[in-house]
Amino acid sequence: MSDAAADALPTGGKGVVTDFSADRQSFHVPWGKAMMWIFLLSDTFIFSCFLVSYMKVRMSTTIPWPNPSEVFGLTVFGVSVPLLLIAIMTFILITSSGTMALAVNYGYRKDRKKTFWLMFATAVLGASFVGMQAFEWTKLIMEGVRPWENPFGAPQFGSAFFMITGFHGMHVSAGVIYLLVIAFRVRNGFYEKRGGNYEIVEIAGLYWHFVDLVWVFIFALFYLW
Repeated sequence: MSDAAADALPTGGKGVVTDFSADRQSFHVPWGKAMMWIFLLSDTFIFSCFLVSYMKVRMSTTIPWPNPSEVFGLTVFGVSVPLLLIAIMTFILITSSGTMALAVNYGYRKDRKKTFWLMFATAVLGASFVGMQAFEWTKLIMEGVRPWENPFGAPQFGSAFFMITGFHGMHVSAGVIYLLVIAFRVRNGFYEKRGGNYEIVEIAGLYWHFVDLVWVFIFALFYLW
C-alpha cells in the first residue's frame, strides 16, 4: 500500500500498515525457506502416520514377522551377507548429506564451480540410492513378496514395506531432479543475475537433509527391528 493510500485511511490507518510491514520483517526468514519448513512439517506428519501405523500392525499381528536378515540378505561369492545392500544404501545417503552441506557452504561463498559439482555429486548419490532401492524391490518381488502376501511371514509386511519405502523413494527421486535443476542454474549464473542470492541452495539442502533423516527411522524400524 502506498503512503498516499495509507494517508487516506481513518486515523491510525497508517500505523496499522506500518505495524504489518514490521511484522513481516520481524523474523528475517525468506518466504522460500519458510514455505520449505512448512512443507517439511506437513511431510513429517505423513511419515509419522505411516511409521506409527507400521509399528501398530507389526505389534498386533499374530503371524511371525519376517526376519530382516533373511529377507534383505545378499549372497556374495556364495556367502550370505545380511543387510549388505541396505548398509551400502544407508552409507550413500549419509554421504550425500555431507556433500549437500558442503554445497550450501560454498554456495554462500558464491563459489559457483564447487557448489555445482557438490550438488551434482549429491544428486548422483541420490540416484544411486534409488537404483539400489529398485534392485531391492525387484529382488523381493521375484522372491514372491507382494502387498497382499509374503512367503517370509506376515502378509502385512509387503504392503507396509512397499508403501513406506516407495513413498520415501519418490521423495528421493524428486529431490534428485530438484537438486539438478538448482545445480545447473548455479553453474549458468542464474542466481547471480538475480542479485547473487544463493539461499535457494540452503533451501534445497533442507529438503535433502529431511529425506536423509527420514531414512534413518525407516532403516531402524524396517531393517534393524
